Amino acid sequence: MSAVTQHLLLAGERTATQLCELGVRRGGVLLVHASMRSVGEDAGRVADALCRVLGPEGTLAVPTFTPENSDTSRSHQDHVRGLSDEAREAVRAAMPAFDPAVTPAPSMGALSETVRLTPGARRSAHPQTSFAALGPGAQKLLADHRQDCHLGEDSPLARLYEADAQILLLGTGFDSCTAFHLAEYRLPSPPRRVYRCVVSSEGGRRWWEYEDIALDDSDFAALGNDFVRTRTGATGNVAVGTGTVGIGRVGAARSHLFPLRAAVDFAAGWLAKHRAGGC
Repeated sequence: MSAVTQHLLLAGERTATQLCELGVRRGGVLLVHASMRSVGEDAGRVADALCRVLGPEGTLAVPTFTPENSDTSRSHQDHVRGLSDEAREAVRAAMPAFDPAVTPAPSMGALSETVRLTPGARRSAHPQTSFAALGPGAQKLLADHRQDCHLGEDSPLARLYEADAQILLLGTGFDSCTAFHLAEYRLPSPPRRVYRCVVSSEGGRRWWEYEDIALDDSDFAALGNDFVRTRTGATGNVAVGTGTVGIGRVGAARSHLFPLRAAVDFAAGWLAKHRAGGC
């Protein structure tokens, strides 16, 4: 065995050990948001370590969102700001149509793409906020993702809630904690807006417009800070079975592990109190 191969194997074992120490449940369901740049490890090795720790009965899920195919997305609006009408239309005409079998999710990072491209992975059908998953629970988690429901009761987030999934923020902050969006759907009369994206169909490329909750992650970092403050034990790295937040390093990255249900339930109360109209 070469020195390089031995180093890679040891790095994978170290990552798996760190995940176990953080509290990833063997045989459980895990939703991961990851920054490989922060972790400092190869995405393939991290995916392997995650699957090894979860075991053959566990299921690994990742977001595979595609704002690139929408002219109502924040990323598109930032991209075309300041362009002429003609240039805007050229950008819009060149947008790739969403096809769950082949459309990449470049803004979601290397780990999400690694999972999406792994043989046997499944992907939900929403043209903007799809998820991919590996493992025996993947089909149940991803089936019936209604195309006019980004992240609500007819999305994989609700199925992850029912499955008592854990969330791992692997070198990312709570501003990327997608599960908090499920709490937005559970607020009374949440604001709604129109979304538009381009999709593949039998007739070719077509634009599709629909109405859904007006998703807003602008206060998720503050929400996450309060969630951690109320749920972290004295050691700052405690078991997560009781709804607390585990904090530790995976690779070079400070990471958080916690139950999705606890996060969503806390977020529902927090958002009701802190957003306009709250008391």
